[in-house]
Amino acid sequence: MRIFILGEDLSGSIASPEVKLNLGGDFIKESTATTFLRQRGYGWLLEVEDDDPEDNKPLLEELDIDLKDIYYKIRCVLMPMPSLGFNRQVVRDNPDFWGPLAVVLFFSMISLYGQFRVVSWIITIWIFGSLTIFLLARVLGGEVAYGQVLGVIGYSLLPLIVIAPLLLVVGSFDVVSTLIKLFGVFWAAYSAASLLVGEEFKTKKPLLIYPIFLLYIYFLSLYTGV
Repeated sequence: MRIFILGEDLSGSIASPEVKLNLGGDFIKESTATTFLRQRGYGWLLEVEDDDPEDNKPLLEELDIDLKDIYYKIRCVLMPMPSLGFNRQVVRDNPDFWGPLAVVLFFSMISLYGQFRVVSWIITIWIFGSLTIFLLARVLGGEVAYGQVLGVIGYSLLPLIVIAPLLLVVGSFDVVSTLIKLFGVFWAAYSAASLLVGEEFKTKKPLLIYPIFLLYIYFLSLYTGV
């Protein structure tokens, strides 16, 4: 490089600065290969993308599982009395899939008695039984979605799970066992019907309550396996 200042010839060279990378607080000299790639316009090959926060979500959040919401819905189903102050409509208005599925699977597990095929059978009854209730509700003029029916029917199996240990204890007493079974079925049917059978059905409520009651009787009959 040559520069003229006031008639004087000043010549010299400017050395290229060393390029250093900061890794972990220590500066290291950039390698020859890295410099070569940058000079040729291929520096983008060396770029490292920052981690996307969306990729670091917890597994439960990725699967859209809200344990607090599921726990609240379980309490709403097990304690269906309006005087307790629970907002029970959340079971119907905010349906989820994992909670009812967990309840149905748990009911299937306590119904096994060595017959593993009962799991798929109970899940099938849950899906198609809910579909039958859904179609009947729509025919009767109810504004309800299939996902809502699926969630309510699934969660309302909880009373049958609660009475299962009692049936093991009083199994030898036929009268007591029958009373407990009727209580469990009425409990489950009332929890489901009180959520699904709204005022829009008016005088047609028995047409929907009766098949719900029969569905839970059938669930209870599967308790000892099929």
